Amino acid sequence: MAGSTHSVSNQVPPLVGYDVFTADRALTAGVERHLDPGLLDEVLGELSALGRASGSAQVQEWGAQANENPPRLRTHDRYGERIDEVEFHPSWHRLLGKGVSAGLTAAWNRPGGHVRRAAAFLLWTQVEAGNGCPLSMTHAAVPALRTDPELAAEWEPRLTSMVYDRELRPAHLKAGALFGMGMTEKQGGSDVRANTTSARPLAEDGTYELTGHKWFCSAPMSDGFLVLAQAPGGLTCFLVPRVLRDGTRNVFLVQRLKDKLGNRSNASGEVEFDGTWARRVGEEGRGVRTIIDMVAATRLDCVLGSAGLMRQAVAQAVHHCGHREAFGGKLVDKPLMRNVLADLALESEAATTLALRLAAAYDDGGEQERALLRIAVPAAKYWVTKRCPPVAVEAAECLGGNGYVEESGMPRLVRESPLNSVWEGAGNVQALDVLRALQREPGALDAYLREVGQARGADHRLDGAIKNLLTELADLEGVEGRARRLAERLALVLQGSLLVRFAPPQVADAFCAARLGSDGGAAFGTLPHTLDLAAVVERARPVS
Repeated sequence: MAGSTHSVSNQVPPLVGYDVFTADRALTAGVERHLDPGLLDEVLGELSALGRASGSAQVQEWGAQANENPPRLRTHDRYGERIDEVEFHPSWHRLLGKGVSAGLTAAWNRPGGHVRRAAAFLLWTQVEAGNGCPLSMTHAAVPALRTDPELAAEWEPRLTSMVYDRELRPAHLKAGALFGMGMTEKQGGSDVRANTTSARPLAEDGTYELTGHKWFCSAPMSDGFLVLAQAPGGLTCFLVPRVLRDGTRNVFLVQRLKDKLGNRSNASGEVEFDGTWARRVGEEGRGVRTIIDMVAATRLDCVLGSAGLMRQAVAQAVHHCGHREAFGGKLVDKPLMRNVLADLALESEAATTLALRLAAAYDDGGEQERALLRIAVPAAKYWVTKRCPPVAVEAAECLGGNGYVEESGMPRLVRESPLNSVWEGAGNVQALDVLRALQREPGALDAYLREVGQARGADHRLDGAIKNLLTELADLEGVEGRARRLAERLALVLQGSLLVRFAPPQVADAFCAARLGSDGGAAFGTLPHTLDLAAVVERARPVS
């Protein structure tokens, strides 16, 4: 018979059995704002279905199982033959299959495809971020392949398919295919021009034999890979199929899988090429130019992924504080905790709003929007991904000791939170890319200023921030040493302008006060007490 000391009370029920999409007011508003009204019923229905799946107990359990059972590398079969296969827990395949069927690789050929995919990617990240890598790589490979119409005609229908086929077999026999990527090497890292992998031309035009290594190969179980190697004409992009057309395995030696801080359900490997067959993508010597659109697409996914992680962290924190009682009342009603939650909610909403705006620019495709993306994507990637770790850590602290325990799910968010800042170019790479856009593409700055200028006059703190930004841009002396600050200001001003135009007044007022004015502190929970913080928190509350 249980003693009285075992009576459990004041514990928070799990955040489960809810629609993750409709519970996210910032996300639903962004989708409604950016999509053609004629598409709304269809898209809202599909996103709500994915939202219900994301919030279900079963799918959340898949995410936990995939994280707890990392992939395993099998280099050889029982007979000693090299097979270089990566084995995954069944839950990984369930998650990846659901992601593919939800259109997370199908943006390029659907109306409003980038906005609807961005919203879905943000939702699906909240279940388990690891499967986002192959989904992102496959999505982003399409613009690179389009530099070669013949390759695009062959591969694009498979990459944009909504069918998941996990079997290793020739791609032409599959209804759907996934892509990975191998750019960086041991000696170079982000400096891909220092790559030493060599590409020797073969007799058939456009085909090569690769020899070398890749220090990080994303999603090594994929059907094909885009890689960089040194051809006679310089650094060039290549397509490496995992299985050749005749059914034989290409030489793709997976030497080991990385033991990572987070993102543990996903495989990242070191691979060796030794007479590996490859097909050239684009012209020799223009490898970086060929993959640049792929890099931009994956950088936007870094923003989306971080926005999704922040949203889940904030949802868990608000949910916990809405149920937990301490010192005579609900935590959410305590002024200081409310301040913390509101501050976290601001960061989450600003990230979501910015990410959806960039996705809409992809759907528009016009010259003005392309110019905006050139400067806004690296600035957003720099800033939003850097805000994710402190948000995840502070949100976990809102749960107290419970947030430090694995069963809460918060440690998984904390471990995952730094990844997007490192992936596809760390902070300095993004900040320097912002400088290149400013110095080489004046149209990018013009597009940016026109965008933020649409909110001019609506908030004096935003107006002041725009003026200060123009002053910084007018003085480019020693600008490289100031590149991080400049990227940060560009992102914050853009976020502020979007919130002033589209968010509820309470959200925009608090953001401008804390992020653009001088009324916020260095830590979360230091917003001015005169703001309507209860409204900000209520907007972020997940409905369960």
